[in-house]
Amino acid sequence: MKRRSFIKKSVATSLALSILPSVSFANNSSLDYSILELMGKIDIDLYGDGYKLKKEAHEAFVAMKRAAYTGGVNLKIVSSYRSFDRQQLIFERKFIKYTDEGLEPLDAISKIIKYSTIPGTSRHHWGTDIDVIDGYQKVDGDVLVPSKYGEGQPFADFKKWMDENSEDFGFYLVYDDNKRRRGFSYEPWHYSYAPISIPMLESFRSKNIMQIYKNEDFLGSEHFTSNFLRTYITDNILDINSKLL
Repeated sequence: MKRRSFIKKSVATSLALSILPSVSFANNSSLDYSILELMGKIDIDLYGDGYKLKKEAHEAFVAMKRAAYTGGVNLKIVSSYRSFDRQQLIFERKFIKYTDEGLEPLDAISKIIKYSTIPGTSRHHWGTDIDVIDGYQKVDGDVLVPSKYGEGQPFADFKKWMDENSEDFGFYLVYDDNKRRRGFSYEPWHYSYAPISIPMLESFRSKNIMQIYKNEDFLGSEHFTSNFLRTYITDNILDINSKLL
């Protein structure tokens, strides 16, 4: 490792130890979160300036942001908490767009769930997950494009810093580039605060999702068969970075 990289890594680690609240992946393991909270259907306490996260996740992000400055990276959240209603608007807008373009409903849904979740199943409902970029970089067009995080691209330094440091602050990449992974496409910008999101996912898995979605009514939901939902949960909800399971 080059000396400069070693110094940056050492500084970031020192900051993590000095300003980050103690990260424990067992703190919330006994909690049973309500299905309304897990689906983004009730108000929860959220913190942040220009973004919304649960208190512990917010504090961890602030600590990580401070450390990133030492590596020349300005962590900027472009998406954090989203309610069920907000996710429904996103889903339905895309469903209308794709079906108007001539896709059959199930084909439209398959296209949507390459990057967007079914309302009620988004990790962004939990106040633990962020879409984050390097605010120092001036990028034209959509910033959430995987190719812009590759070598020589605008967010290459951001990705390198996050690869080396984010887990020290409890943030883990959710949809990694593991070629064997199914479900959502690679998202080098999407990180989850594991000390909270792991027990929340555990609680979500304990719910009867099949029964819940029999009672949901939004555009496109009438096409959610039991087989579709079973595959969606297995591939999109559970086939993620193994460190978040």
